[in-house]
Amino acid sequence: MAKEHGTKLIANNKKAYHDYFIDDTFEAGIELAGTEVKSLRQGNCSIKEAYVSIDKGEVYINKMHINPYEKGNIFNKDPLRKRKLLLHKYEINRLIGKTKEKGYTIVPLKVYFSGSHVKVEIGLARGKKLYDKRADLMKKNQKREAERDYKVKLKG
Repeated sequence: MAKEHGTKLIANNKKAYHDYFIDDTFEAGIELAGTEVKSLRQGNCSIKEAYVSIDKGEVYINKMHINPYEKGNIFNKDPLRKRKLLLHKYEINRLIGKTKEKGYTIVPLKVYFSGSHVKVEIGLARGKKLYDKRADLMKKNQKREAERDYKVKLKG
């Protein structure tokens, strides 16, 4: 039986949930340099503008910003460089098939430590229309008001 490792969240992409319907998620490893891992341990990462691309059967994450490690001097890499994601071949084939369908894209959802390994959760996503975003916002507001009313009834 495998040992359960704790997970520590490094970065979260809340904008992806606002802009897209997430149909499926995948956990991928990421190919990093040593100074990048040290910088991630300090929490220096942003995936707000990041996107995932597939090139020649390999999956890459682009525009994921990892601040240079302050004590890394010459070993620091470019903060916005293209990084390879590690997935199984059948997962890559599934992503390729789905992205060829109209309206599907791949977005990074979160970056986290799983034990000592850095993992990226990517999602197979469809874009939301403006009316979908408004409907989600209305549901969120209704839920918030219902919770507020419930809280007031408990106190009073």
